[in-house]
This record gives sequence, C-alpha cells and structure tokens, in this order.
Amino acid sequence: MSIERHDPYAPLRYADYRLLLAGRFITSFASEMFSFAIGWELWLRTQSAFALGMVGLVQVIPVIVLSLPAGHVADHFDRKRIVVIAELFLAACALGLAWLSYTKGPLSLIYLCLLGLGIARAFNDPASSTLLPQTVPPELFSRATTWNSSVWQFASITGPTAAGILVGFFNQVTFIYVFGAAAAVIFSVLVGFIKGRQLALAERSATLDSMKAGLRFMRDTKVILAAITLDMFAVLFGGAVALLPIYATDVLQVGAQGLGIMRAAPSIGALLMAFTIAHLPPMKQAGKTLLWAVTGFGLATIVFGVSKNFVLSVLMLAILGGLDNISVVIRSTLLLTQTPDEMRGRVSSVNSIFIGVSNELGSFESGMVAGLFGPIVAVVSGGIGTILVVLAIARIFPEMGKLKSLDVPQPLSDG
Repeated sequence: MSIERHDPYAPLRYADYRLLLAGRFITSFASEMFSFAIGWELWLRTQSAFALGMVGLVQVIPVIVLSLPAGHVADHFDRKRIVVIAELFLAACALGLAWLSYTKGPLSLIYLCLLGLGIARAFNDPASSTLLPQTVPPELFSRATTWNSSVWQFASITGPTAAGILVGFFNQVTFIYVFGAAAAVIFSVLVGFIKGRQLALAERSATLDSMKAGLRFMRDTKVILAAITLDMFAVLFGGAVALLPIYATDVLQVGAQGLGIMRAAPSIGALLMAFTIAHLPPMKQAGKTLLWAVTGFGLATIVFGVSKNFVLSVLMLAILGGLDNISVVIRSTLLLTQTPDEMRGRVSSVNSIFIGVSNELGSFESGMVAGLFGPIVAVVSGGIGTILVVLAIARIFPEMGKLKSLDVPQPLSDG
C-alpha cells in the first residue's frame, strides 16, 4: 500500500487499526462516564474532598506495585490474551460497582472494586500499548497516535456530557457501571479480530533482570525520560479535574449538567488541537513546543482556579485540554518510535507508572490540599507548581529543548 507522506488519514486505511480505534472509542466513552459517575456518587454520599482523593489513590497503588511485573508478562506472553483477561476482570469489577451503587453498599467495598480496576489496568495498559504497532507501519505511528488521541478526546466530550444529562434526568448512576462492563467485553471481542503483524517477544530471562531493562531504557533515553517526567509532574500538580464536582456544586453552583459540561471542556479543546496537529506538517521544534505547551497548561490552571464565571472556567478547561494534548502526542510518539518491539511491554509499564502517579496521585493530592485549604488554593498552587516544573526540566534536561522532528528516530540516548 502506497502511503503519501502528509496524508493524515493514512492509518484509517488499515482495517486492523479501524478495529482498534473503534474499541478505543467505546472503552474511552465508558471510562469517561464511569469517572463522572464515581466522582458524583461519592461526593453526594460523603461531601468529602478526601473521599474524592481516595478514588485516585486506591487505583494508583496497584499500578505502581504491579506495572513492572505486568510489563515483563506483556513482553513474554501472548499480549492479546493478556488484554482480554484484563478487560474481563475489569468488567467484573464494574458490575460489582453497579451492585454496590444500586444497594447503597458500604464505601469500603466501593474502594475495593476500584482497587480491582487498578489491578486490571496495571496488566492491561502494557499489553494494549503493543496493539497499535501491530496495526500500522512505523512511518504512520505519529499520525496513528494523533488519531488515537482524537478519538479518545471525542469520547471524553460525549461521555461526561451524556453522563451529566442522564444522571440529572434519572438521578442515579448504576446503569453507567453496567455500560462500563459491557464496553470492556466489546473491546475484548474487537481485540480478538485484530490480525496485524506479530511483534517480537523478548527472550526468556530472569524476571528481575527483565523488569530492570525497562527502567534502564528509560534512564538512558534522556528525551523520553524528560518528556514523561514533565508530563507526570504537570498533571500531578495541575489536577483540577478531580475537584470539578466541588467546583460544580460549591464554587460555580451549576449542578450535574454543569459538571458534565466542565468534564467535557478539556476534551473539546484536546480534540480541536488533535485535529489541528493531524493536518499540520510534522513538528520541527517538538521539544520547545512541549515546554511552552506545559507552561500554558499551568497558566490556564491558575486562571481556572480563581474564576467565578462559568463561561471563563469552561474556556480555561478547554485550553487546558488542548495544551495537554500536545504533550500526549509528543510523549506517545517518542515512545513508539524509540522503543524496540521486544521491549514495548516493559517500557510501557514504566510509562504506566508515570501516568498512574500523575493522574491518580494527582487526584489524591488535589483532594488532600482542597480538604485542608479549599479547592481554589489547591488548583492555583498546582498551576504554579506546574510552571516551576517546566523551568526545572528545561534546566536538568537540556536535550528536551533540542528535540526536533518526531517522524524520524533520532539518537536520543546519551550512551
């Protein structure tokens, strides 16, 4: 199949990639509805910022503990089978949450189910990260990553919006958990139909040595280390999304429908940015673009934190999403182009730890600070922290500012 260099739609001409993209949309849509539901339900039941923060903590613990072993498993065993097993386990946990929601079960069991979701994701993420390289050739990784981001962001728009409307109308969230379980099963079926090229598996080796290999690769590849470190701390400190239920009820007073709009706003911005990136020529100054994007992310976070106007708040959230999308595309493309096939699972597992720490611990950190000092202080201090992190990364990793195009693998390792 001939591929035009600047054809943004080239990945969509591969049937396996279309299957993967459809599955990603379904699971992302369900996941966004799911996040809305658990945050809304816990806030209404507890009125506690601490309870919201615990949602992130219980899901990140298994990611931190299990990601390295999960990466080893992904590089030594059938990756599609691992994805299917993990998705089915995730579906079982979602059904457990549905039952607990319907019966008003104890919070301890809700957190236990969320812990189970974290375990499933710890094994699912490293294995599922290898699916994209099986469906398109390497020269399309950048464009395929952008389409992945676009579909995820579209799901992130429609998911919270639909959840806000439905929860506002039916005044309960049980059906959202059931839908999440169904989405996991559907994704498992779609994965089974992917027939793409088989990636090389690693040779059998001592488990501990194998797990360390992923860490060594990250350590030695300075630009990747800089990109994921920057993203981790930016999201860790800029975790305003975790506090949106509080902003919806106490700060802006816009209810469930307003919360749905605010949850969707970052994804609207990200979708517009992803569509723009897909139709532009390849980046020529990717490193500097990333540094400026994260700086803007911090500034928009500060403005959102102090805003008492709903329209301005939604606008800042959209800007946050657009700038974060730049970081996602650059980081994801670097990982795809620089990682050997036989190490994709282990490298992805290390990346999962960074992502898990940023997303889930960011939610926990925001909840704790909001509980002590209020939501406005939590968000504004996070934005300031994000800007300081950019300055630190630019100083510690000068290679970041020198990163040029993402399309052609560059000699990024210092060894």
